[in-house]
Amino acid sequence: MDKITGIELFGGGGGLALGLEKAGINTVAIVELDRSACKTLRRNRPFWNVIENDIYAVDFKKYMNTIDFVSGGAPCQSFSYVGKKLGFGDERGTLFSEFARCINEVKPKMFLFENVRGLISHNNGATFNTIKHTFENVGYTVQNKILNACYYGVGQKRERLVIIGIRNDLQYKINFSYPKPDRKQTTLKDVLKNCPISDGQSFSESKRRVLDLVPPGGCWVDLPEDIAKKYMGKSYYSSGGRRGIARRISWDEPCLTLITSPSQKQTERCHPSETRPFTVREYARIQSFPDDWVFEGSMSEKYKQIWNAVPVEMAHRIGIEIVKALRSVR
Repeated sequence: MDKITGIELFGGGGGLALGLEKAGINTVAIVELDRSACKTLRRNRPFWNVIENDIYAVDFKKYMNTIDFVSGGAPCQSFSYVGKKLGFGDERGTLFSEFARCINEVKPKMFLFENVRGLISHNNGATFNTIKHTFENVGYTVQNKILNACYYGVGQKRERLVIIGIRNDLQYKINFSYPKPDRKQTTLKDVLKNCPISDGQSFSESKRRVLDLVPPGGCWVDLPEDIAKKYMGKSYYSSGGRRGIARRISWDEPCLTLITSPSQKQTERCHPSETRPFTVREYARIQSFPDDWVFEGSMSEKYKQIWNAVPVEMAHRIGIEIVKALRSVR
């Protein structure tokens, strides 16, 4: 059968596009501004049409009514003033508005827009309502759900908001269902077995001495009080949201949500058995990238590309359901 065709925006290191490709979606164009990320995309998929440009400068009109599907997730900082500084219904000037412009120009049958869970409650829900109304105003019926990656074959607790849009003229013909979650979480033991050796960041000697005292699955609460106070500084006296500080992950649990750097101050991601951050390839495994997916750039750029990606296996499972839905109207 003819392949489902797609355009992806904010492609990053390729997690979403790769997962959708595995599901049977043919990427016709992928837009990304970061140079190192574009090198990664071209290195692994030289046949992809990688558009290395600011999205504001990309004209999508030539794809009108020829593309089945558009996907992507605008960087979450682009929502910092939607519904706040600009007012409830004005999304102009944001990267999100460029995603909306793309689907308005292309008119795909369906789209997928993913972002952080907090988008639902940002600015007391005004931001999400702005997004929902914008999609409806360009002719789409939308549904949304929060998915936790660790129940979709990914060794990481990573909750994402997944918005699916169906063009209004097809809303009664296309039936989309979100993938069913696994009964059990995927753990580090499941995903890091026989992981290839690779480069990675290291902890400072002072941080290593502190983390040596933390057991698998533990964090700062397992430290002697005097050491915890010195290590955490003012954070010791704050309330809530601190269990990621001095955190050593256990083999029998999913990793906490990955961050820009596994050795980042007070948001450490320490290996279960060794006192060190996860390596680049371990980071990639936790995001369900295959071992042959090569990341270009400096070490920090590699970590950033992996951290910023949609987990490949979760994208794959969502993609399977999208392909099923689109096949019904081919």
